Amino acid sequence: MIKQIVAAFLILVAAPAMALAQGVQSAPISAPVGPAAQSQGLAPPPDVAASAGSATDVLGSFSIVSMFMRADSIVKAVMILLLVASLWSWTIIFNKLVTLSNLKRKARRFEKLFWSGQSLDELYQAFAAKNDHPLAAMFIAGLREWRRAFEGPNPLRESMIGGVKERIEKAMSVTILREVDGIEKNLGMLATIGSVSPFVGLFGTVWGIMNSFSAIAARHDTTLAVVAPGIAEALFATAMGLLAAIPAVIFYNRFVAEIGRYVNQLDAFADEFSAILSRQLDEKAR
Repeated sequence: MIKQIVAAFLILVAAPAMALAQGVQSAPISAPVGPAAQSQGLAPPPDVAASAGSATDVLGSFSIVSMFMRADSIVKAVMILLLVASLWSWTIIFNKLVTLSNLKRKARRFEKLFWSGQSLDELYQAFAAKNDHPLAAMFIAGLREWRRAFEGPNPLRESMIGGVKERIEKAMSVTILREVDGIEKNLGMLATIGSVSPFVGLFGTVWGIMNSFSAIAARHDTTLAVVAPGIAEALFATAMGLLAAIPAVIFYNRFVAEIGRYVNQLDAFADEFSAILSRQLDEKAR
């Protein structure tokens, strides 16, 4: 009885080993190298190809044009308004860049002529017909007021010098204010675009998210395919608001600083020119 049990146990243990040995002996020695094995390509699995096509469709559906076309009418109006504001701000920016560059160049050329030793009458004759920048306009206004003091029939007396000096300074101050007001034109619009555009974009974002929630409630579906398009359109409105606001704020601060330096240059020249005219008035009254 014991011998029969031992024999059965040995058979059970030896059976898997024998099967493994037979499998190893029947395995091929090398891979097939026939023409079909060398030339036939591997096709991607069907699920991989389907996922690649769906990824391409998703990327195309989130392009700028497609997001604009799918947006609500109010969100479209917000996007168009922000686009117009951005174009308007860039128009103002380029205009101010060119204007300030020309003003600085003309101011340097005028100061070079003024301090070159040329007489005031010659400068007056040269720039009276070509009054195209604030420094020349201020010079013309001050010298014209100075010349009017000697045009009357009565000679200039010492008691009149104070009034003449005051009129000269006022004429130049008024000219500076008028010219600076022209330089600062449209800067207020640039500041308005920079401060209001983010809030307009935020309004478009809030409205787009409200529409997304309405679509979720109508479909009773919270999958990403339902939620993502509306949120993307809403966030695109915020991006357009920032795109319009950031350049406007940056260049507004730059223009304010440059105009402030230019006004300081005008004030300094006005003080120097007023001192020259006052000195000549004192000499004429003696």
